[in-house]
Amino acid sequence: MRFRRVVVASAVVPLLLATLYAYQKPFRVYPGVEYTNFPLPPDYRDKAEWVFARLIYPAVVSYPRWTMDYPRSDRHLAQALRRLTRIQVRSVEQPVSLDDGDDVYNWPWLYGVEVGYWNLTDDECRKMRDFLLRGGFFMCDDFHGTREWAIFTASMKRVFPDRPITDIPDGDPIFHVIYDLDHRYQVPGAQFLETGRTYEHDGYQPRWRCIRDDKGRIIVAMCHNMDLGDSWEHADNPEYPEKYSALGFRIAANYVVYAMTH
Repeated sequence: MRFRRVVVASAVVPLLLATLYAYQKPFRVYPGVEYTNFPLPPDYRDKAEWVFARLIYPAVVSYPRWTMDYPRSDRHLAQALRRLTRIQVRSVEQPVSLDDGDDVYNWPWLYGVEVGYWNLTDDECRKMRDFLLRGGFFMCDDFHGTREWAIFTASMKRVFPDRPITDIPDGDPIFHVIYDLDHRYQVPGAQFLETGRTYEHDGYQPRWRCIRDDKGRIIVAMCHNMDLGDSWEHADNPEYPEKYSALGFRIAANYVVYAMTH
């Protein structure tokens, strides 16, 4: 009887995955702020259990801030997660729009860059809220100082007017699910190579913050006053200090595994 259950499960799981893939939007490439013709890896059509889903959002400025570091940052992180974990990772990212029907529900881990410039519509706020309360996970990064924090929270408080933003304590499982990350430090963007400063604007202190669901699970993870995206993007840049990329990859690995297991 046990063997029969295994056989049935083996037949059903591929069918469920095939159904899921059938409803996902196809892989798309957009022109980025920094890259317009980044080469595709040879295995970009392969299916996988985890995909770097990058949020497309309307911004308070005229050009698409959501494409910052894209797609170099995304693909470097995909390579790193293949090496650092046993997760089957797709080699290319997936740009995802909250306005694209129900597509966001096919990508349970979502990343937003430069959210100090986003400006979600009311419909997008409702969709983001529903996505997160259904079990989705949103990581946001590369926003700095009090002004960008205020712009970020203007939209996030419309997503969750009833849930507080709190600091993540050192002992939280998200900092220990793979790597023990009690001793973290500010991860700067590439501007560090010119200025020597790890901070931007008045964002002097790094803040790891979150919003939780009713069970205490982190559903929004905010990396404020740091630029993990640049640490992934410039991981192959000999001028960018390795210690920043090392921490950036470890934080991302913990967040991805936490999102998949909690």
